[in-house]
Amino acid sequence: SDHDSDDDSYEVLDLTEYARRHHWWNRLFGRNSGPIVEKYSVATQIVMGGVTGWCAGFLFQKVGKLAATAVGGGFLLLQIASHSGYVQVDWKRVEKDVNKAKKQLKKRANKAAPEINTLIEESTEFIKQNIVVSSGFVGGFLLGLAS
Repeated sequence: SDHDSDDDSYEVLDLTEYARRHHWWNRLFGRNSGPIVEKYSVATQIVMGGVTGWCAGFLFQKVGKLAATAVGGGFLLLQIASHSGYVQVDWKRVEKDVNKAKKQLKKRANKAAPEINTLIEESTEFIKQNIVVSSGFVGGFLLGLAS
């Protein structure tokens, strides 16, 4: 039968090329999604960008304060415990571990450079296509940080 033949041809699918041509928003919103510029008025785009930016900035501010408080409080408690004699810190070992972690981060950063560059290029292209929403988002984000 024809199905048992070794001469069957198979289509090779290059996933990287497929991913470049079919972005995630096409799967989510359909083929006709396109840039936001084509769908909404300038005022609507600015409001949408501003509201989402403000929400992101406000959350970023709150989470940032919480993280800074946790890190600072932990460091303060460690210093008090060290000064009181409860904890002895081997600072030479800490320095050695930090330097080791720096080297590992540099290696990983060099390996991830092509993916990061691709992400930056795609983000830049998105911002260019949706400049009104992007500028509204930045303005709202800064307002959210300030409030």
